[in-house]
Amino acid sequence: ERGRKRERFKISMQEHFAINVCPGPIMPIPQISDFFPRFHDFPMTPPPPREKKILKEPDFGLNNGGETDGENKEKERKPIEVDRGERQEGADSDDDDETYLGTLEFTLLFDHENNCLHCTIHKAKGLKAMDSNGLADPYVKLHLLPGASKANKLRTKTLKNTLNPVWSETLMYHGITAIDMTTKTLRLCVCDMDRLGRNEFIGEVRVALKKLSKGESKRFKMGLERITQVCSVCVCVHAREKERECQGTPVAEEERGRILVSLCYSPEKSCLLVGIVRCAHLAAMDSNGYSDPFVKIVLQPDMGKKSKYKTTVKKKTLNPEFNEEFVYEVPHDQLAKKTLEISVWDYDLGMSNDFIGGVELGINAKGVRLKHWFECLKHIGKKVEYWHTLTQQGAPPEAPPQ
Repeated sequence: ERGRKRERFKISMQEHFAINVCPGPIMPIPQISDFFPRFHDFPMTPPPPREKKILKEPDFGLNNGGETDGENKEKERKPIEVDRGERQEGADSDDDDETYLGTLEFTLLFDHENNCLHCTIHKAKGLKAMDSNGLADPYVKLHLLPGASKANKLRTKTLKNTLNPVWSETLMYHGITAIDMTTKTLRLCVCDMDRLGRNEFIGEVRVALKKLSKGESKRFKMGLERITQVCSVCVCVHAREKERECQGTPVAEEERGRILVSLCYSPEKSCLLVGIVRCAHLAAMDSNGYSDPFVKIVLQPDMGKKSKYKTTVKKKTLNPEFNEEFVYEVPHDQLAKKTLEISVWDYDLGMSNDFIGGVELGINAKGVRLKHWFECLKHIGKKVEYWHTLTQQGAPPEAPPQ
């Protein structure tokens, strides 16, 4: 009998494994995002608010004889409706992109006299954690839209391991005209720097420059947003630039860039002082997205070697600063018959230099170029500075097809 009982309790090894492997129904494994909604890769829609149940206090039949059951029910409904509205507002604000991605504080100032846009990046608050330690290494990139990305890109320093960075850094755009203030939009993008991989995008804000007044400093505090259209726009711009480079088609005039030139006629030395101050937003001529620019100036009619000058070459930049001055010994009465030709080039070692753009100042010029030349002749001894848009003027003649 004992042997029979033992045989009844014997089970095969397969049955034993089946019991251990399949103890019951499979349950979903809880994720960390179930406990910390902040770690979601995208904003979650808020769950529907739960109705707050208000327990009815026993009145023990003490209604003071003045209130009926209907009035009591109305009083109980009112606090519930108010609570629903307040809870709905709170849910909207808590799950807003501003709270999720963080906020950015900055100040913008347009200096009309110097054609400069001052962008002071103050701080960011409550940024999204991008690293495994629950922090981020944030920095801010600035772009002027529309326009080439590298030609007008500015960037702050990177702050390590913080979700509330304080930069207090001022970045400047040169060569900004009144027309730009009506057509351009400033994009401020907050990113997380990653040394081992690609820098990650956190969020961005955009400000139309037409909101700014001349000489007025305006402070902004805006919530970061995710705008996926920017990437596609930038890709299209880069694609167009690459197609233009491959096809060899000329660059549009508005994309060539601008140059800041100063003119001054010195009556003591009887000479014309030409200053090449800087260039801004130049077209990229090299495969790395930059240029190695330098400037040539020629006073026509040609006076030989004394009429030709050239600045130094600035490596890998689209916003070079030269601050170089050149002297032309010419009487004031002959200056009205002269024409100053200015051209910007991209230096290429062992190859012919690429023409970026040019401008001519003289009696035959028009618009701002003619105004600049007249003011130099009129105000003797005074330095006159103007920004000029580079055009096709001064381009070398095309070689005839073989």
